[in-house]
Amino acid sequence: MALLHRPGRPAPTGRPRRLARTAAALAATLALLPPLVAAGGASAQEVPAADVDVHVNTQAALGRLSDTARGVNTAVWDSHMNDPEVAALMKTADVGAMRYPGGSYADIYHWETHTAPGGYVAPGTGFDAFMGTVRATGAQPILIANYGSGTPEEAAGWVRYANVTKNYGAKYWEIGNEIYGNGHYGSGWEHDDHADKSPREYARQVRAYAAAMKAVDPTVKIGAVLTAPGNWPDGITGEGDPGDWNHTVLSQVTDVIDFVTVHWYAGGSDTSADTAMSRLTRLPGELREVRAQIDRYAGADSPRIGIALTEINTNTGGAQLTARPNGLFAADAFMTALENGVFNVDWWNTHNGPGAITTVDGETDYGDMGMLASGSCTGDVCQPAPNTPFHPYYGMKMTGELGTAGDTMVAAASSAQDLSAHAVHRRDGRLSVLLINKNPDAARTVDLAYAGFSPSAAAPGVSRYARGDNDITDVTDSGASASRVTVPPYGMITVTLTPKSGTGPGASAAGIPGTPRLEAVTDTTARLSWTGTTGAARYLVRERDGAHTYLVGETTGTSVTLRNLPPGSTHTVNVLAADSAGRLAAPSDPLTFTTGTPADAACTVDYHRDTSWGNGFVATVSVRNLSDTPITGWTVDWDWPTDGQSVSSGWNATFHQSGRHVRVTAPENAGPLAPDGASTASFGFVGANDGPNPDPTVFRLNGTVCAGG
Repeated sequence: MALLHRPGRPAPTGRPRRLARTAAALAATLALLPPLVAAGGASAQEVPAADVDVHVNTQAALGRLSDTARGVNTAVWDSHMNDPEVAALMKTADVGAMRYPGGSYADIYHWETHTAPGGYVAPGTGFDAFMGTVRATGAQPILIANYGSGTPEEAAGWVRYANVTKNYGAKYWEIGNEIYGNGHYGSGWEHDDHADKSPREYARQVRAYAAAMKAVDPTVKIGAVLTAPGNWPDGITGEGDPGDWNHTVLSQVTDVIDFVTVHWYAGGSDTSADTAMSRLTRLPGELREVRAQIDRYAGADSPRIGIALTEINTNTGGAQLTARPNGLFAADAFMTALENGVFNVDWWNTHNGPGAITTVDGETDYGDMGMLASGSCTGDVCQPAPNTPFHPYYGMKMTGELGTAGDTMVAAASSAQDLSAHAVHRRDGRLSVLLINKNPDAARTVDLAYAGFSPSAAAPGVSRYARGDNDITDVTDSGASASRVTVPPYGMITVTLTPKSGTGPGASAAGIPGTPRLEAVTDTTARLSWTGTTGAARYLVRERDGAHTYLVGETTGTSVTLRNLPPGSTHTVNVLAADSAGRLAAPSDPLTFTTGTPADAACTVDYHRDTSWGNGFVATVSVRNLSDTPITGWTVDWDWPTDGQSVSSGWNATFHQSGRHVRVTAPENAGPLAPDGASTASFGFVGANDGPNPDPTVFRLNGTVCAGG
């Protein structure tokens, strides 16, 4: 985050941060699958009737937790960043990554002299001191090489000092912070001395930095800066640029980078806690779009390139930052991001400094984006003693109760909008479920049901963070059972269950298959392959729909072709290995793919975004009839990929939208579409997007699926 101020001073205002930001064989197979279980269990006391249903499916893996999953930002202007209490607190919360030297400061900071011309550097915050805190925490550093006022040679020197001279083993290196904020698009908060501030120049420099740094240590991982889809300046094309920031950068660097970084802040002018937590529903779509962009330019190499969310917070109107709602947001945000394909999430910030003072949920909110108090004051209102944890710290810490590195995140779905559910299947066979009640006024009683997991009769372990708790609290004797638990208002509960003896992946002689790969895809088929595993008699391919899965393929080999898929449809699948007794091992990591359109279609549709501005765009659509007969009175239909996309107004046609579906009808005076592509019908519209803005995947002319133009 671009905060160029001393801790203790209110953050500067007025800058545009985050303007943003598938039949007998099938029946036999299904018979082998563990049933959907609504598990019972003795409870110590009566629990109210349930008003929320949560379904957890351990056969739908969302990915493994990395050793850098939970992270925090640290900043050289923070005089408390290396206090011994910081390392102790972060270690307790299972923090695995610490980012340095601090957002926008990275682009003015010179590591060797420990200076930041134009900014403030606190005593005792140098690189070696920082690495002392990292090592005491048991974490890894994520380092930001100075792009704005540095050089590839300076960055290479830092790699040499860190990994050759000092043997720190610093693995992750970002090239600059928020370089798209260098003024190229009209707003500038990020320092950048390059005469050419375009994404083309940034991409060229990323290649130079990567070459210089990997010449010193070939094992380092290089990260390039992207903007979050749907957040400024996504979609904006600068003068002379071939495309917007992300497309221009990715088109030139995917062969030399190892990960990309994005920043995400809930944003908005409404300061209510509900706003931030509701806006979190946009994040999965935005992260899917980042992966789609990487897929487009990296192709088969895409899985090698990771996504790191190196800054996240609410930042809705500047308030609700240290209060309990932001603790709920922190827990929900960390898990939402990790479940949607990122390997690292870093909270902004460790300490930050107070801002506007408000009262939230009966407590003082210090307007501070830090996890820990800095002890500073706004006027005559002072924070608690330095390193006193704020609610976001406990939100992050609660995710540590859910799982650690190597554990598998699995699908969980809640029937209530104000109760979030996340689940992790642990390596030792236990299942943990995190329930977050975002309702400030009412407790929610949850019925828990499971697929792929059979709980034992033992009482579950229960951890809580709610009003009245000063830390994560063990409430195993609270009356919660494997099938029902009550979550207090504005509270969080983690329930950890042990598996019934002889059940679960641990009872299978098969191992975990490799992540499936997309070998070939057409409009109706997809060929998948994967690395086999020991003990496997056969493999099942299951598609996920929310927290439910269904069988779409089965084989004794390590590849399968899925057929009869709808054109332009998106699918997420896992592979599970069954041993000779039919017992299923844990699922592979997921693969998401989208089918294409028919190459021999009787029509083509060319969809082109002419211009974009973050939350709006102008598009032109051109239609051709390739059949041998003319078409009079045409309609064109498509479905938007996300809920936030819409048509605002248009021309040369009549537009109607219902939900995500759009139908465009030819104007009354339109002539026929000539056969064999001899004529073209074109129309345009102004669209709006609240979040990511991916192109539609399939168009139909009078109900017939068309090829892309």
